Amino acid sequence: MSPRTSNYILIGIVVGIAAAFAGVQLFGEQMIAFEWMGTLFLKALKMIIVPLIMASMIVGITGLGDVRRLGRVGGLTVLYYATTTALAVALGIVLVNVFRPGVGLGLTASVTPDAVMGKEAMGFTDVVLSFVSDNVFKSMAELDILPIIVFSLVLGGILTTLGRDGEPVIAFFNGLNEAIMKMVHLLMYTAPLGVFGLVAGRFARAGDLGELVGGLGKYMATVLVGLGIHGFVVLPLILWLFARRNPWRYLANMATPLLTAFSTASSSATLPLTIEATEERNHVSRQSAYFVLPLGATINMDGTALYESVAAIFIAQAVGIELTLVQQVMIFLTATLAAVGAAGIPQAGLVTMVIVLRAVGLPLEGIGLILAVDWLLDRFRTAVNVWGDACGAGIIDRVLIQMKAAGVHPDTPTTP
Repeated sequence: MSPRTSNYILIGIVVGIAAAFAGVQLFGEQMIAFEWMGTLFLKALKMIIVPLIMASMIVGITGLGDVRRLGRVGGLTVLYYATTTALAVALGIVLVNVFRPGVGLGLTASVTPDAVMGKEAMGFTDVVLSFVSDNVFKSMAELDILPIIVFSLVLGGILTTLGRDGEPVIAFFNGLNEAIMKMVHLLMYTAPLGVFGLVAGRFARAGDLGELVGGLGKYMATVLVGLGIHGFVVLPLILWLFARRNPWRYLANMATPLLTAFSTASSSATLPLTIEATEERNHVSRQSAYFVLPLGATINMDGTALYESVAAIFIAQAVGIELTLVQQVMIFLTATLAAVGAAGIPQAGLVTMVIVLRAVGLPLEGIGLILAVDWLLDRFRTAVNVWGDACGAGIIDRVLIQMKAAGVHPDTPTTP
């Protein structure tokens, strides 16, 4: 994947937006006719998600050697994800209390959006239960990623304990992974046209963006400022401190997956490109990239968590509910944990928002207040989600290098 690809994708985004706005003025909704190119590109990405996740997770785990190594590396990975998510939520809460975008709007909650209908009873037990599926093949067909991650983790760990009996299976997944990455290379030739179709179609459906934003401009600005600070200050600082990498060079090398994340609004669909850019351009080891990134695409949602904290307090401000400090602490906790259950698909944050709103007794109908601009903010927070995953891979890779330097090798068990 060359830097030229990211340039073409950027051109596809810019041309798509420009063509959509110009086309709406000249041809109305006829510009939506170009959307099929984006739909085809997105479907092609989704087609390889399941085999990619299974193969990459198993290759990453078996590359660590004995399964007893998984505990330490896995624990550090989860610790990183939990820390950055908590920082994102805290940042969102501070900003929404400083800017107070909902105060004075005098809005009333509208009807509950279809995306969250039937989710009123959703709680943390549902999130825990979602880790395991009663039919893994059904989860594959429905792109229910979390159970697939758990299944792949367990299978990869067991394969490391089988000795020679496990070697043919490991070799199969290694070959499968290589083949899928070749498919990604081929797919990238169509990326500019696919991105153009996605952006042009979505912006054409939105119509007049200025009219659409209306009184939500301050809310949008609060979310975007928070995402900007987290993406360009917090994550680069963590990457530099703990991985000793140049964050700006690292960021530039991630241009293609980040632009794809913006255009598709799906961290799962972007996963093949994230893995490729992290391994090939940022020179993160295969062990780190193939273990950390698929896991992060499912449980690491910095941008989504920040958005949920801002949106929940904005809804309270807009409908005239003054939240106490205890309630805001509850939002901090629930937004941090609910982000784990946010699947890497477009607007999944709307569904997990139910947990956050219910935790402090806010009306679910309040989600309808932000629905008009959620599709646009979704693209920015998805890009931050993917960027956070990539930073995590770089940091865990640094940890593995330090462990090897200390004589603790991935193929050497840490316990007798």
